[in-house]
Amino acid sequence: MYLELFKLHELPFRLTPDPQFLYLSKHHARAKAYMESTIWFTDGFVVITGEIGSGKTTLIETFLKELEKDVVVAQINQTQVTAIEFLQSVLVQFGFSPFKMKKAELLATLNEFLVEQYANGRRVLLIVDEAQNLSNKVLEEIRLLSGVETTKEKVLRIILAGQPELNDKLNAPGLVQLAQRIRLRFHLTALSKTDMSAYIQHRLEVAGSQGRQIFDPETFPLIYRYTGGVPRLVNTLADTAMMASFAQDRPTVTVDDVKAAIEELQWVEYAERSVKLQALHGAPGSMNGGMHSGNGAEPANERRIVLGRILVGFNGQTIAERELTPGRFIIGRTPDNDLQIDSKYISRHHAQIITSIHTSVLEDLNSTNGIYVRSKRVRRRMLNDGDVVQIGQHEIMYFDERTNRSRTAFHEVDDEVQLMHDGPDRGHAATLAQDDGAPLEERDEHEEDHEEDRQANELGSGR
Repeated sequence: MYLELFKLHELPFRLTPDPQFLYLSKHHARAKAYMESTIWFTDGFVVITGEIGSGKTTLIETFLKELEKDVVVAQINQTQVTAIEFLQSVLVQFGFSPFKMKKAELLATLNEFLVEQYANGRRVLLIVDEAQNLSNKVLEEIRLLSGVETTKEKVLRIILAGQPELNDKLNAPGLVQLAQRIRLRFHLTALSKTDMSAYIQHRLEVAGSQGRQIFDPETFPLIYRYTGGVPRLVNTLADTAMMASFAQDRPTVTVDDVKAAIEELQWVEYAERSVKLQALHGAPGSMNGGMHSGNGAEPANERRIVLGRILVGFNGQTIAERELTPGRFIIGRTPDNDLQIDSKYISRHHAQIITSIHTSVLEDLNSTNGIYVRSKRVRRRMLNDGDVVQIGQHEIMYFDERTNRSRTAFHEVDDEVQLMHDGPDRGHAATLAQDDGAPLEERDEHEEDHEEDRQANELGSGR
């Protein structure tokens, strides 16, 4: 990658919600303050909305990281559930196994838990991300939960976070009682031009720039024109521009590099893209084996040239198929990915496939359980036609659709970027600990191999 050229110690524009990289614009700081207010006030709850990629999840992760130890948290990310499934999910977060309970038992157990935590001096917080997908019945259950109280105060603090449609849903006539419980609402907007420039500089500084000017100031207006200041889009364009600069062996990103990145991503200006997005309709549907379509789907008339294709397998059956077009394709556990795999063995943003006119490159996004090709754990690999990638308990087969490309394999050109030890077999990969997308620690390539294998064996044997 480009770290050595730019003298950085880590990638500055990863899509994973790393609190270390959080840039607190005026709007983000205010949204975070609203979240923090839930710890001190229990009269009602807080709603945070924002467009896709505006930084809601990163804010939540930062907020959670700073919580005191006496706060007990239930964080719900899968919101396309029934009322019963929602209550079960909350209890699972609190350490219960509620799957054989009827609704009355679920409510009684939850109420008893909340009162018990209050008696022990603990505060309980429920955070629901992607809340725009909640049904009215589930929202009604949340309203009832917000009413659980002792003789002095309510005992459950609630934060709902979601896309702008959440506000429309909460304003519906049938949810008047719920809307009256909401104490604070805040809509997280995109970054201003000034904030976007500071955002890029901040992330570069965290990654080790030490004040060096890596992006030419003339690039910022162009980046803003094509991203609208949306943090996730800024990350994608900035990262691709740095790759373009790296290809030219240039230690400073220029306007030409940004233009090359825009051409590779085949983006239009943000204002034009926003008009197209407003015309989209319909919600992503669920699929078998815990698979869901992400937020990156395009309508048929907007699809670009297909350069590759992946088939997703689970338990020996093909359960999904996706086309690869120029740009990034993100795979992970949460709904904001292009391909969502709802599995405890998958990180929030687990891996990405970067597709250009000539190649498709698979990269590990610092997931805990990693990605495997031919039983070897790899960080980065140029995909060849027919490659099978193991991610948790799922398999992904890649097919190259470039009609003029030679089918000759690239042999093992990616061996240099493989980890310096063999990965565990499929059984061991499936038994690795449940992760939250945390970065892997750097390990000595010789001294740590046997220790990691020993730990994996212990996990596999149930020790």
